[in-house]
Amino acid sequence: MPAAGRRGGEKGDKQVVPPAELTSYYGLPVVKETVWGPAIPSYLFLGGLAGASSVLAAGAQLSGYLELARAAKAGAAGAISLSMAALVDDLGRPARFVNMLRVFKVTSPMSVGTWVLSGYTPLALAAAASALTGNLPRAGLAATLGAGVLGPAVASYTAVLLGDTATPGWHEAHRELPYLFTGSAATAAGGLGLVAVPPRAAAPAARLAVLGAAAELTAERLIDRRIGPAAAAYRTGRAGALLRAGQVLAVAGAAAGAGAALLGRPSRAAAVLAGAALLAGSAVTRFGVFEAGRASARDPKYTVEPQRERLREAVSPAAGAPGSSGT
Repeated sequence: MPAAGRRGGEKGDKQVVPPAELTSYYGLPVVKETVWGPAIPSYLFLGGLAGASSVLAAGAQLSGYLELARAAKAGAAGAISLSMAALVDDLGRPARFVNMLRVFKVTSPMSVGTWVLSGYTPLALAAAASALTGNLPRAGLAATLGAGVLGPAVASYTAVLLGDTATPGWHEAHRELPYLFTGSAATAAGGLGLVAVPPRAAAPAARLAVLGAAAELTAERLIDRRIGPAAAAYRTGRAGALLRAGQVLAVAGAAAGAGAALLGRPSRAAAVLAGAALLAGSAVTRFGVFEAGRASARDPKYTVEPQRERLREAVSPAAGAPGSSGT
């Protein structure tokens, strides 16, 4: 073949086709950014705080920490009330929440979550009312235990809801987000307990905060290592700053809370500061996850790169199959 006819078959020939650029149609996002409003991150945080507080309340009640149990019940009732208010604010009117109760679809996280909230909220309110008034103690105990059973679902179902969307940052992390939300909820509930009662009565809250911080940090580490290109949305920009702040607050709060309530150095001021740090850390973590999802939807690379990676993984085994070489 004449040399002039060659296009790239020999060493040293210039590449004719330039490398493909990662882009989308007119540079527009591939998936639509969520239309959820600014009330949703508050809804995520408050629901987690409520669910984990009910778990803490049930454990404290059964182990004899009655002062902590009473505070956790009141915290759960207040948090779920505010969480529901934030949800209704985003929906626009309460009737839209009621409309979701017309069906129960086990494959829909939103449907399941609506029913879980509908069952949990009256129990949390009844448990708090009984604890604060002293009336109907047996009914109050039953409500406390019922809310404690539903509490983990309330704390984590919103993570499943986020992971079930097409938003790349949430969908790629669908395995880790429930653990992250549960850990974050536990740190918040532990923080509330440290703020609400003296250190001598807050030992279960401090233990819960330490376990929650460990789970939260582990889940964030797994997100960073496992989900590929979409992990950058959790490390950069506003989301990265919020999540780093949440990590610092969780570690500092858990350490200070353990020192105040578990290690023989009781200090009311230290316990309150630790609890405030844990609550703030949980809140900014939820806001950080929410912002990471929104950022990943705005940038086409977080959609295109994972798709290409999955395509390469699907093609590679086929390329190595017998008879695939074309001979």
